[in-house]
Amino acid sequence: MTDDSRRGFALVGVRLAHTVVWAFFAGCIVAIPLAAWWREFVWMFALTGLVLVECLLLAVNGGRCPITDLAGRYTDDRVENFDIYLPLWLARWNKEIFGSLFVLGELFGVSLWLLA
Repeated sequence: MTDDSRRGFALVGVRLAHTVVWAFFAGCIVAIPLAAWWREFVWMFALTGLVLVECLLLAVNGGRCPITDLAGRYTDDRVENFDIYLPLWLARWNKEIFGSLFVLGELFGVSLWLLA
């Protein structure tokens, strides 16, 4: 196996792992208002905590996912989705889309919790 094929194989693994982690946190963000709607406030706050830990990790790393830095070791490509299996438009607008969904879900969830 050549060095280029090892790097390519490693990049595929990193991209797969990054996509799984992204899907987990995107799922958490989508589940927050659903948990609130079903009056599962313990779950809502647990999901919120997970997402906030991820936000803290991103903030500590200068707004970048540490997995992006890992993927950068295996390629010189720096297009927005070089490190993850997402469409380019979603990778480009990911933080804006899911940040907005998170804030809206939290507002919805907290308002239901306060009314409960």
